[in-house]
Parts: sequence; structure tokens; C-alpha cells
Amino acid sequence: MHGVTFLQDLAIVMIVAGLVTVLFHRLKQPVVLGYIIAGVIIGPHTPPFPLIADEHAIRTLSELGVILLLFSLGLEFSLRKLREVGPTALIAALSAIAFMMWAGYVLGSAFGWSRMDSLFLGAILSISSTTIVVKTLEDQGKTKEEFARFIFGILIVEDILAIVMIALLSGFATTGSFTPADLGMTVLKLAAFLVTLLLVGLIIVPRLLEYVAKFKSNEMLLVSVLGLCFGVSLLAAKLNYSVALGAFLIGAIVAEARQIHRIEALMEPVRDMFSAVFFVSIGLLINPALIWEHAVPIVIITAVVVVGQAITCSFGTFIAGNDMRTSLRVGMGLAQIGEFSFIIASLGLSLNVTSKFLYPIAVGVSGLTALISPYLVRNSDRLVDLFDRKAPAGLKTYFNLYTGWVSKLGATGRQNVAFGLVRKLSWQIGLNMMLVVAVFLAAVFIEQRRLLPWLQLAGGENTEKALLWLLAMLVSLPVLIAVFRKLQALAMLLAEIGVTRATAGEQTQVFRAVLSNIILTLSCSALLLLILLLSSTILPSRNALLVLVLVLIAGAILLQRSSVRIYAKAQVALRETLAQAPDPHHGKQDRPMPKLLRDAMLRTIPIGSNSPAAGKMIGELRIRSESGASVVGIQREPASIINPGPDEDLRPGDELLLLGTTEQLDAASKLLASPSPEPEMAG
Repeated sequence: MHGVTFLQDLAIVMIVAGLVTVLFHRLKQPVVLGYIIAGVIIGPHTPPFPLIADEHAIRTLSELGVILLLFSLGLEFSLRKLREVGPTALIAALSAIAFMMWAGYVLGSAFGWSRMDSLFLGAILSISSTTIVVKTLEDQGKTKEEFARFIFGILIVEDILAIVMIALLSGFATTGSFTPADLGMTVLKLAAFLVTLLLVGLIIVPRLLEYVAKFKSNEMLLVSVLGLCFGVSLLAAKLNYSVALGAFLIGAIVAEARQIHRIEALMEPVRDMFSAVFFVSIGLLINPALIWEHAVPIVIITAVVVVGQAITCSFGTFIAGNDMRTSLRVGMGLAQIGEFSFIIASLGLSLNVTSKFLYPIAVGVSGLTALISPYLVRNSDRLVDLFDRKAPAGLKTYFNLYTGWVSKLGATGRQNVAFGLVRKLSWQIGLNMMLVVAVFLAAVFIEQRRLLPWLQLAGGENTEKALLWLLAMLVSLPVLIAVFRKLQALAMLLAEIGVTRATAGEQTQVFRAVLSNIILTLSCSALLLLILLLSSTILPSRNALLVLVLVLIAGAILLQRSSVRIYAKAQVALRETLAQAPDPHHGKQDRPMPKLLRDAMLRTIPIGSNSPAAGKMIGELRIRSESGASVVGIQREPASIINPGPDEDLRPGDELLLLGTTEQLDAASKLLASPSPEPEMAG
């Protein structure tokens, strides 16, 4: 009977959602709004009787909707785009969170609520809703616009900061305070998780998907991608992180694969179904009676959220150096709260530190802001135009001058080669150390959970710790050797910058050598201290540790070359992934086709075994963007392929049919030509 009940609930959800969304589409209203109202209609709080018998099952499906929606966002928002908008996203997210935390606390105090209720209210109001924003922008076809890239970056930074906030709130609610050590460990663990997932994923996942794609089966590719999506989301949940964050990260990793075009097409219908269930489930949570009971605080808090988020996100985006028009559109798109607000409100209830009225208020504010958000995004251009007309000319001039100054400041910083190298080496060392941190945290996790009980069979707990510590050090060895070499280069570079011939004269080289050795010694000491702190819970007895250190030193000497090769191969694989991965939407940025067909010609170009195109996909070669010519056919035995897609592999012996002008076809021929054999030397 449970199966029939679940089928009945799912049928009701999809039928009512379909009817309401068709109606809203005819009325030219946001589809997200239709989903939420559909949830209210069939919810348990709407008379005469509830239509949904098992809300828990529907909420489980809604969690799948969150995962698939965030995974799809990751597919569209590649890591290269995240790097481009990173500074803006960080500044805007920190501005919004800091202000809304303060505003929520002040607002709660004004209502006469307790200190803990006010603190949790500030946290509830500080995080925008990723799912609502993404769906709203998708429905209005604005996900590819410039301001949307900044919105997505801010949302991801906010989600990461929300995880830190939840951990701090949990500690503060139980102990009444939190220490800098707790904050540092929380941030360190989160950074280690993010860096490890991204680096390891970028090396492994694109190659795995390339292998699966060789079978030319959409079913196999879709199942493999969904396995990665849910697997990483589960890993994030097991580590007490957000499933949404895990889904987004693996989506961003998959976006670097060569098969991204096929994957996006396969994921779209699956994502749409489950995201509809998610927004309907938000409507199921809304109790009109409770909203009416707390109507005054809900309306006031909603106004604070809409105005506060819009102003602070716009301000943060502008401060980062973006023009006022883009900044205002970013702010208008982030004026709502959502899924993390529910999590924070539920946390307060589960810890028994907040009042029961806080959760329905959070649901009510989320529902109202979700209703308002599509209209704000839709009318953002009008509001921006109104600002352009009404704002004083002098104020707009100052805004433009500031934006230009920030842009020049960034360009000047990039021209400083020496400091650029220092920054690059520092980032590389930091990322490598995050991998080491992740390895030792994993070893501690295994030891605490007793996940490998057979390690104790040889000699008890001390033997288990000794083996885990040795294993962690051996796994980290290639990275540690690379870190040492980068520290040497960084120390030499800093010494060269710090000691100039104008100040040291003939003793320049001596002073540089001394300073370089001091920096290297201090850095290695700090590195050793960090490793000891990380492994403090799995360190064996003193005698065992001494033996292991000797074994490790001998292993480092013997395996140094092998470790360097392993690290180099991983580094090359990572660079190849980032360099060869096609932009998921590069086709929309390609050079336009000739306007007059009478100027276009056809040419057949054979693909030889030595051609740079052999074994690659059409989308990867970027023939159209590089030359302007288009591939309109492939002659291949036993059958030809007409209008091949960007994910079609080219094979030796293929003949490509290209369309373009004479100049474009000549440029394409050079791209696809096999290299000429070098003449043999006489002699």
C-alpha cells in the first residue's frame, strides 16, 4: 500500500503543478510562483482536506530536485568562470552576510525576542536562495547574461560561508561561545574538502567520462553522470556539508569534460521534473493560518530582506569594481531567502535554543520573497533605467570614475611579474597543503570511526595508529616533495625581491643566500609543525614514531624521483583538463557565418593519421571560432554523417565537408593539416 500511496502523492503533485504552471504561463507570470501556489493548494494546511498523504516522501523527492538543480548549475558555471568572478563574489557575499546578520539581530531585539532568537534570525536572513534564483533566471532566459555570472558566484560563496556559519551556531548554541580555534578548524576542514574534491575530480572525472562516452550510449553516460552527482552529494552529506554544495562542485568538474554538450542535453528533462517537485514542496510547508498569526513580523522581515539584500549585494558588487548597472541587477536578483534558512531554523529547534515561532516565520518570509523575486528579476532593467534617469549626473560620474580606477588598479597589479610569481607560488603551495590536510583528516576519520579494524590485528591500537600515520605520510610524499621544491623557489624569489644591489652592494648574493635559507628553514619548520598538529590523534608511541621517521626518510630518498614523476603527471593531467575542456556554451560565442550564401564555398579536407584533429571532438577543435568555417558533414564508411554535433569524434580516414569563404576554408585547412615530415639530414 505504501507504493500506491507514494504514486498517488506524486501523481497529485505533478498533475496540479502541470495545471497551475500552464495557467501561469498563459497569464505570463513566473513558473516558480505557479509551483509554490500548487504546493499551497494541495498542502496539509489547505481545506477541506489534505491531498498529500506522505509529505516525507515528497520532501525526499524535493531534495533530489535541489541536488539536480545545483548539479545543472555547476554544468553551466565552469571553474574558469568561478575564478573570474571570485573576488566580486567574495566581497558581495561577505557584505550581504555581515549586514543581514546585524539587521536580523537588531530586528529580533526590536520585536522583544530573546538573544538566541535574534541571532538565529540574523543567520536565517543572511543567505539567499540558490534554487529559487537559478530557477527564476532559467525561466526568464537570463542565465547567460553578465550579471547572472556574478549572482551564481555570490550564491556559491554564500553556501560555503553558510556551512561555516551553521558549525559556529551549533557551537555557540551549546556552549554559549566559540573559540578562534573552532573557527580555524572548521574553515581548514572545509577548505581541504573543497580543494581535494576539485583537484582529484579534475584529474579523474573527465577521463572517466571520456572512457564511458566511447561506447556511444546515452543511457550509459547519463547513469554514470548521475552516479557521480549523487555519490559526491552523499560524500558531502557524510562529512556534514551541504548536499547542494557537493552537487554544484561535481557539476563544475563535469563541465570540464569534453562531453559536456551531450551531458547537458541528457540532464535537462530529469532536472526539470525534480526541481518542480522541490518548489511544490516549498508550498507544502506554507501554513496560511500561521502566516496570518505572525503576519506583522513576516511582512516587516520580508521588507528588510528584499531591501537589505538588494542594497548590500549591489554595494559589494560595485565595490569590487563592476559598473552600477550590473551591480544593481545583481542586487535585485538576490533579494530572497530559501533552503539554508530552513536548515538554520531547524537547527535552532533541534538544539532547543530558539522559540517555536521562528521556523514558521522563516517559511513565511521565504515564501513571500520567493513570490516577489521573479518580479524583481523581470523588472530589474526598468529599475536600473529609472536609476539612470533620476540619479544626479555628478553621482554617476563618480561611480564611473571609481569603476575605471579599480580596473586600472587590477591591470597594474598584474603587470608586476615578480609579485605575480610570488602570488602564484603561494597559491600552489597553499593548494598542495590542503591536499596534505585532507589526507591526514581522512586518516583521523578512519581511526576514530574504526573503519579498518583489521589494522589492529597485528598489535592493537598503537599498531593501527602507526600504520595509518605511515600510510598518510606515504600518500602525501609526492605532494610534500613538491611543496619543498616550491618553498625553495619562493624563498629565492623573496630574497631577490627583498635584497637589492642598491642596498647590499657587493654582498648582495651573500645576503640573498642567507635570507633565502632563513625563509626556507622557517617555512619547513612551520610545515613540520602543521603535520604534527594534524596527526596528533594518530601518532604512535615515541619509539614507533622514531622507527617510522627513519623508514620515511629512507623511502623519501629512494622514491624521490618516482614521487616527482607522479606529481608531474598529475599536474600535466590537470592542466590538460583545464586547457582542452570546451566552454559549455562556446557555440554561442563563435564567429557568425557569412551573411551572403553566395560568398560561401564547400571544401573537403581529409583527416590523416598524423592530423592534430584525429581522435578529437569537433567542439574541442573550435574550428568555427578559430577560422569561421563550419563542419557540415563527415564522409565515413559505411555511412556519411550530416550536420555532426560538437561531441562527434574525428577518426583517421574521415573526410570533413566544410562550409565558408575561401579565407575561412584556408584557415581551417591549416588547423587540420597533418604536420610535414622533417627532411632527413645528409651524412
